[in-house]
Amino acid sequence: MLEIKIPSPGESISEVEIANWFVADGDLVEKDQEIAEIESDKATLTLIADEGGKISIKANEGDTVPVGSVACTIDTSFAGEAKPDSPKIETPKEEKESPKQEAKAPETAPIKTSDEFKDVKISPVAKKLMEENQLSVDDVIAGLHRLSKKDIEQVVENKGQAPATLAQAEPVERQIDRKKMSNLRKKLSARLVSVKNETAMLTTFNELDMTAVMQLRKKYQKQFVETHDIKLGFMSFFTKAVSIALKAHPAVNSMMDGDEIITPNYMDVAIAVQTPKGLMVPVIRDTQNLGLADIEKELMRLANKARTGKISLDEMTGGTFTITNGGVFGSLLSTPIINPPQSGILGMHNIVQRPIAVNGKVEIRPMMYIALSYDHRVIDGKDSVGFLVKIKELIENPHRMITMGQDPDSLLLEI
Repeated sequence: MLEIKIPSPGESISEVEIANWFVADGDLVEKDQEIAEIESDKATLTLIADEGGKISIKANEGDTVPVGSVACTIDTSFAGEAKPDSPKIETPKEEKESPKQEAKAPETAPIKTSDEFKDVKISPVAKKLMEENQLSVDDVIAGLHRLSKKDIEQVVENKGQAPATLAQAEPVERQIDRKKMSNLRKKLSARLVSVKNETAMLTTFNELDMTAVMQLRKKYQKQFVETHDIKLGFMSFFTKAVSIALKAHPAVNSMMDGDEIITPNYMDVAIAVQTPKGLMVPVIRDTQNLGLADIEKELMRLANKARTGKISLDEMTGGTFTITNGGVFGSLLSTPIINPPQSGILGMHNIVQRPIAVNGKVEIRPMMYIALSYDHRVIDGKDSVGFLVKIKELIENPHRMITMGQDPDSLLLEI
């Protein structure tokens, strides 16, 4: 009998919450199979079956259990046993050719969907019910992104009846959904409140003309993918620009430790990533030494691990500065909250075509607002504004990243 114990997500963490069981009590599991997900106030981890066998669950979903306690046991005497399949009945050749075969139920036809609803997603259970009852997505409902089992059963019950008008429709029952806050969400909430209460947070803004970066991406995207096997995004440009701007304004890369201000000579940039479990900030180490392709690859690796719940605590700690991109959700302007113990965070936003003055003429350009929230106890106004100005210079003239932000003409003329 093998015991699967709760691992430690990190120092100072004594208990975790059983977030989700991927198997049921009594199921047969295989070696190295993911069996559960545990959640602490800092990270989400996956429990793995060390050996195959029959599982016996000792802690239910939603339970808070101490680190080192037994989450489940595996009876390894059942290892290697295949899950029972439905029995297959061999039919003699003569019987296959008999007229009785005509009584066989007709095969279900594939679901036919019009172009209007071709992007609607259907759950496996709902798809099976639709096939059994010969329903298409158009028959079921319009405008949904996902059809559930309940939706299909409701349509099956009302099949053949005239659709109810708005006046005839039954009123929707007023309900309130209540669920327990996860440990990760509790910790995040506490940290956000403490940042507002314990720092002198201030936000400064600027705007960027994204024309040069967008033209560069469009011109070289195909070659970039062929060479590096990954797409070129905006985040790598901003991460590289942040690394150069932090070197020019080291105070923005600083943080408080008691009565001391610590200023690292390296740049470990944390990138905010939205996951099913909430916002996570994996850290890209030594961005000052990385090229755009290296940044894109590392960001993709960390983001995939964060979204699948496989990221480690070490990969989310130790950052010196953070970038968050609300523009992917359509945000035009915001004031991001500092990620402690860091002293600064850069907020990217939506790219919008706007009229601006260029050399005395009005032109339509792709513009983005950027915001720097910073702890005024560590960073002065001169550094905060200068940092954003440097970001603006580098994004609007991306070739300056080669010269670490310096004007190539000035370098050539040694002035």
